[in-house]
Amino acid sequence: MAVTRLVATTDADALAGVLRRNREAWAGLEPRRPEVYFTTKGQRAIIQDALRRYEEGVSFPRVILGPDDSVVGRINLNEIVRGPSMKGVLGYYVDEAHQGRGLASTAVDEIVQLAFVRLGLHRIEAGTRVDNVSSQRVLEKNGFTRFGVARDYLRLAGTWHDHVLYERIAGD
Repeated sequence: MAVTRLVATTDADALAGVLRRNREAWAGLEPRRPEVYFTTKGQRAIIQDALRRYEEGVSFPRVILGPDDSVVGRINLNEIVRGPSMKGVLGYYVDEAHQGRGLASTAVDEIVQLAFVRLGLHRIEAGTRVDNVSSQRVLEKNGFTRFGVARDYLRLAGTWHDHVLYERIAGD
């Protein structure tokens, strides 16, 4: 059974709820966000932009569904590049109340299959903060290989953080 589907503007309220519930726990894992980001209106604008990028073929934005088909997170394949590299960059989050149930691993597996089979990509990249061991386990469980550490990779909560970089190549 699929745990992801294409994001829709009707998901804005549910996603805003996930972000508000997890705001404190994820504060160190996210860039500083304006207040509107945590609102239905803000999420609707983000979804509309994601769907525009989807139509352009540079993003594959999906929601992660819980056992009752409620929206419990997002998973995205962004920065899709065609031509010689044929790659995309993976990112995801799952509501803390639904973590540890295999949803992230299943969602990553679905995106990997979509990326390689449906989109015809050759490579998927992902990065996690050095201390985000649970996301590293999800990626490794899905056949991603660690290939390095990027210094000062992302500015999160106002501070630059190193990230462990992962890759998965079609056919691995």
